[in-house]
Amino acid sequence: MSKELMQQNIDKAQREIDAKKEQVKQGRMRQYYHFMPQTGWLNDPNGLIYYKGKYHFFYQYNPYEGFWSRMHWGHAVSEDMLHWEYLPLALAPSESYDDHHQGGCFSGSAIEHDGKLFLMYTGTTNNGRGFEQSQCIAYSEDGIHFEKYAGNPVLTAPEGIPGDFFRDPKLWKHEDTYYVICGANKDGMAQALLYRSDDMLHWEFVNILAESRGEWGYMWECPDFYPIGDKYVLMFSPMGAKERTSVYLVGDFDYQTGKFYYTVTGEIDWGFDYYAPQSFLAPDGRRIIVGWANAWDWMPFWKDWGPTYREGWCGFFNLPREVVLCEDSTLKFVPIRELEQLRRDVQSEETCIVEDKNSFSLKDGAVYELKMKINLKETTAKVIRMDLRCSGERKTVIKFDLNKGEISFDRNQSDGWSKGIAKSPINLMRKDILDIHIFSDQSSIELFSNDYKNNISCDVFTDDEEQKNSILAEGGRIYFEELKFWELERACE
Repeated sequence: MSKELMQQNIDKAQREIDAKKEQVKQGRMRQYYHFMPQTGWLNDPNGLIYYKGKYHFFYQYNPYEGFWSRMHWGHAVSEDMLHWEYLPLALAPSESYDDHHQGGCFSGSAIEHDGKLFLMYTGTTNNGRGFEQSQCIAYSEDGIHFEKYAGNPVLTAPEGIPGDFFRDPKLWKHEDTYYVICGANKDGMAQALLYRSDDMLHWEFVNILAESRGEWGYMWECPDFYPIGDKYVLMFSPMGAKERTSVYLVGDFDYQTGKFYYTVTGEIDWGFDYYAPQSFLAPDGRRIIVGWANAWDWMPFWKDWGPTYREGWCGFFNLPREVVLCEDSTLKFVPIRELEQLRRDVQSEETCIVEDKNSFSLKDGAVYELKMKINLKETTAKVIRMDLRCSGERKTVIKFDLNKGEISFDRNQSDGWSKGIAKSPINLMRKDILDIHIFSDQSSIELFSNDYKNNISCDVFTDDEEQKNSILAEGGRIYFEELKFWELERACE
């Protein structure tokens, strides 16, 4: 009966999607090239995998309205990570361990096993003992239609771990053994718990892979663990670490003990709207991550999720980024090269100079890509200022303060809705070139700089027709070695 009940709930959700999707598609704030749902609410990316010739994106999903609620798993496939085909929902709440109006099928991951596509997800319910989170399995022969394992849940919170702080399993395989880490909390400190299995169904505890001593908060949401080069990377979104939304640790991992020894730490993104990134391997060996372009209300900079709910939807993913290990064991996060397919109508300038208090006008518009290389030896300006998406009193202001070594992203005047100034230190020591790369879409701006080590993602909800873009020099001149501005084609509906 449980299989039939899940299918009934999936069919019910699909009827809701079909009834609303054409109207939602007309929304003025819909993105042009960022992945988003057909209707309703989206948050964490789940189960990202390349399987049987296509990229599969699963996602936390409420198909009924533009707010978080009872969680399903949405599902879409693509051949290029730009153009998407929506498939039937993969999971819907249906069982005693995952059926609750403030619970459901929470985040998880995917892996291929015995030719089948396996999902491991967090089932969340409340049976009168408070919220209970457990790890559950579903599998599919065709990668589209899933069945929940009759023996669920396969993992429950161990002794000393609160039942509502045990979630977000991330799977991988090493040699002939499957491994998974789960985020947890013990005595007010965050942990990543490591388990292993020979068959994906029966799991044994190995060790605490890594844990916070207070410096990384009280809960690691959506932890991810993967090899890159000769190192391992642990990523997570920490609760209780103030403005940090997505953190990475780089170090060495001992499969004998199950312990991770990290020596390098860093921020994946310094913006307000980058959370819960999950990684996967592309068929050419690239390690790619995708994050949720939003944040939760317990964060100190939180305002609200934005006005798109009035159009019947809310939430999208940040651009996919390739993870690259640098010589000093730090990481950089480079937008995938497939995005170059969207470029058209380039505006190109060589050796352009902008003098003090003067501005250089770019093309108008909200949907574009901008790349710049600034010669720091020839630049005397104290501040490089960018006024983007300007219309009347509205504008988004990005500043590169060369005296202070700091980037600021100010959206207090962006849209009458968003608030806050995101900041990042930027190390320009012994550097001759400042690189800046911006992707602007209808409801977001993603900024990349310092060879993709300083990245700031913020949502900006402007639907005005006229949006002007310009660059200004403050306290001297800016010497551009290269400036390119592309309009971008629509990839999403």
